[in-house]
Amino acid sequence: MPEDRQPRFYDGLTVALAVETPAWDEAGLGDIASLALEAFAAAARRIGLPLDVTSEIGLTLADDATVQAANAEWRGKDRPTNILSFPMAPAGSPPGPLLGDLILAYETVAREAALEGKPFAAHFRHLLVHGFLHLVGYDHVDEAEAEAMERLEVEILDGLGVANPYAETAEAPAMTPNQP
Repeated sequence: MPEDRQPRFYDGLTVALAVETPAWDEAGLGDIASLALEAFAAAARRIGLPLDVTSEIGLTLADDATVQAANAEWRGKDRPTNILSFPMAPAGSPPGPLLGDLILAYETVAREAALEGKPFAAHFRHLLVHGFLHLVGYDHVDEAEAEAMERLEVEILDGLGVANPYAETAEAPAMTPNQP
């Protein structure tokens, strides 16, 4: 392929953003869609997805009540969580036209960031990377998978200028997304 016809930086990766809770717009994240695309592209690049991948991620920024209802319906866990991931293809499959959906709960994300002494935007970006990895088949069901996924997240976030979210601080223990 001639150089001028090669895809740029994951041009085919798109985000269908729905902001259902005004607090997300008021959180000082700036251009949320661009922030999400940057996190997803960094993760895609790190795991070696081809640059010409064409796929969409549904990103819904909701509240605890919405996430709790979805968590109860789809996971049988009647409580809010920071992020829910709904991959559209089996693990290991190449991304199709829709990679999957991510739903985040504002109150939970804000509470975790405050408890862990992390900037809200950094915690948000961590969860986007975490959710993206779930959409492409990564999981943390057992200890080995969790360690591999966390290591990958740390590498991706480092490239985005985000501190290791699993490093414990004197003020707060390290967090794990989707803790029970």
